[in-house]
Amino acid sequence: MGKGDNMNNFQEKSNFIFAIADSILRGYYKRNDYQKVILPFTVLKRFDSVLAYSKDAVVKAYEENKNDDGLELILMSESIGENGKKLGFYNYSPYDFQKLLEDPNNIEANLKQYLNSFSENVKDIFVRFDIEKHIYTLSEKNILFKLVKKFSETTVDLSPKSVSNHEMGTIFEELIRRFSEQSNEEAGEHFTPRDVVKLMTELLFAGETNESGSIKLVYDPACGTGGMLTSCKEYMQNINPDIDIVLYGQEIQDEIYAICKADMLMKGEKAENIKGPYSTLSNDKLPNQTFDYMISNPPYGRDWETDEDEVKAEAELGYNGRFGAGLPRKSDGQLLFIQHMISKMKTNDKSKIAVITNGSPLFTGDAGSGESNIRKWIFENDYLESLIALPDQLFFNTGIGTYIWVLTNKKAPQRKGKVQLIDAREEFESMRKSLGDKRHFIPEESIKKIVNTYNDFTVSDKVKIFDNEDFGYTKITVERPMQLNYQVSQERLENLYSYSAFKKLAEDEEGKKQQEAIKEALQTIGDDLYTDWNSFEAKVKQALKQFDLKPIFIKNMIEKLSEHDDTADYVTDRKGKPKEDSNLRDTEKIPLIQNIDDYFEDEVLKYYSDAWYEDKKNKMGYEINFTQYFYVYEPPRSLEEIEADITKVTAEIQELLK
Repeated sequence: MGKGDNMNNFQEKSNFIFAIADSILRGYYKRNDYQKVILPFTVLKRFDSVLAYSKDAVVKAYEENKNDDGLELILMSESIGENGKKLGFYNYSPYDFQKLLEDPNNIEANLKQYLNSFSENVKDIFVRFDIEKHIYTLSEKNILFKLVKKFSETTVDLSPKSVSNHEMGTIFEELIRRFSEQSNEEAGEHFTPRDVVKLMTELLFAGETNESGSIKLVYDPACGTGGMLTSCKEYMQNINPDIDIVLYGQEIQDEIYAICKADMLMKGEKAENIKGPYSTLSNDKLPNQTFDYMISNPPYGRDWETDEDEVKAEAELGYNGRFGAGLPRKSDGQLLFIQHMISKMKTNDKSKIAVITNGSPLFTGDAGSGESNIRKWIFENDYLESLIALPDQLFFNTGIGTYIWVLTNKKAPQRKGKVQLIDAREEFESMRKSLGDKRHFIPEESIKKIVNTYNDFTVSDKVKIFDNEDFGYTKITVERPMQLNYQVSQERLENLYSYSAFKKLAEDEEGKKQQEAIKEALQTIGDDLYTDWNSFEAKVKQALKQFDLKPIFIKNMIEKLSEHDDTADYVTDRKGKPKEDSNLRDTEKIPLIQNIDDYFEDEVLKYYSDAWYEDKKNKMGYEINFTQYFYVYEPPRSLEEIEADITKVTAEIQELLK
C-alpha cells in the first residue's frame, strides 16, 4: 500500500466514523457530547477486530479452565495476533460485534457482559470512558442496536489487515481533532501535528549512537494520545531494530488517557507505563524514574492554579524536588514542565530532551523573576543545546510561533558552554486545506535541512552560536539625586490631594475643614520659589505649628509642593548624603560579558554625571530575545519613492472626486 493509499485509508475510516455521530446521535445527544460515545465505541471496535483472530481459542480456553487458578496466564497465552505474538489482553465472552446484533432485545445486557469479559488492563480503559453510562443512555433512547450495527459495517473495518497500528493512532487523532473543532475545544492540547512530531523526533535522536542490545527509556510527561512516543519508537527501530525502546507517559484527561493506553496496548507496548488521568505537575506518577530520551508538547499558556499547593510545596524542597530553580507566573506552566523533564535526566548517563513551547518561556519575566531564575539555572548548568524557531500557523488550535528546545546533560565537546539558535521560520509550505488554525506544514526536505543544520553546528545567516553567558545580564538600578524647588502656588496646593493621608481627611466634615485650614495656613508663606529643602521646611513647620501633624505628614506635603529642578540644591539625609529621586529612577540591563563600571561610565555618567548605583540592588537575569539575533535592517524607502506614491494617490482621489 503506497503512502497516498495510507492517507486515503485513515481519512476514509475517520470520515465514516465521524459520520456515524450525525446519523445516529443527532437529536439524542448534544453535538459537544458526540465524542463521548463515538471515541469509546471506536476503541471497542478496534479491540474487537484485533481479538478476532484468536477469539474462538480464548473462549474455548475460558470454558475449559474458568475455575483454574492460572486462568489469567492461560487466556493471555491463547490471545494472539495473526503474527503469532501474544496480544497482552483478552476477552473471553462468546460475544463480538456480529453476535451482539443477533440478539437485539438483549443487546444492553450482552454488551455489558462482553465488556466485563475483558482483561483488567482493558476494563480500566472503558472505566475512564464511562462507557456503561453511555450504554444505558443509548439503550434507553433505543439507539444502542443501531450504533453497534453501524460500527459493524464493512466501511468501518478496523481489523489489523485493513488498518495498521500507525493508521489507527492517526484515526484516533483525526477524530479527536474534528470533534474538538466542532465543539470549539482545544484539539491541539491532545496531540501535535505529525510534521512537528517528525521534526522533534529526528532532532531528539540526531547524532545519537545507541548500541545494539541496549534498552532506552523514552518519556512524555504530557503524552496526549501518545503520538510522540510512538514516533520515537518507530524512528529508532527503523535505524536499529536491535535496540529495545520502552515507552512511558502521563496524561491528565480521562478520555485522552484512555485512548493513549488503548493504543499502546494494541501496539504491544507496556500499557501500564502510561499513567493517568493525573496532572504531571502536582501528581507525578513516575517519581523516581529517569529516562534516556524525553519528548513533549506541554500546554501553552495554561495556568497551573489547580496544581499550586503541591507545586509550591515541592519547590520548598529546593533541588531535592523538581522545581528548585524557581516558579514561573501562575498563568503559564511551560517552564515547570521543562524543569520536571530536566529532573528526570539520568545523573550518571546521557539524557536528551526535545520540548516545544511558545515564545513566552524564552523572555517573559524580568531579572530575579521565577522565569528568569529558571533560565539562569538552565544556562549555568549548560543544559540548552539548541533552540529552533518554527514557522507560525503549524498547530490546529493556535497560529502563534513556536520553538523547539533541545536540552541535554552531556554535550559534545564542541557544544560545551554554547547554544545554537536556528531560524527555521521560513521552512514551511501552505496546506491545500486548512485544518483549524493549521495553515502551514513543514515538508520532508525542510525537516532534513533543519536536522542537518542542527548537526553541522556552523554559523550562517540562519544559525547563530553563542556562549551561555551571552544570554545573561545584570540589571542595575540607576539613581539620580533629588533636586527640587518648592512653592506654595494654587496649582501645587491641588497636588496635596494626591497624597492619600491628606485626601483621607475629607471623609468627614471636620476633616474637610482641616484641609482648608491647612491650605490657608500654607498660603501665609507666600508664593516665593525656594531651592533649599531646609529653609522651605522651616517655613512650612512655622505655618502649620497650630496643627498637630506628624513629621512624615509634613515631609510628604513638602514633596507635593515641589518640582524637579536641575539648578536646585541636592536634598540630603542627616549625614549630608544626597537622597535619590524615585521619579528619576531608571534601570539598565548590562550584558554579563561587560564590566558594569565601564558600562556605567560610558552609558550613564556621560549623560548624568551625578548618577550612581548600589551593588546590593543588582539582579542577574537571563533571556533569549530570539528575533533580535536574526534582525536584518531594512532601510526606509527613499523620499522620491514616497513622493511619487503620494502624487499618484492624490491624482486617483481627484479623478474619483470628479
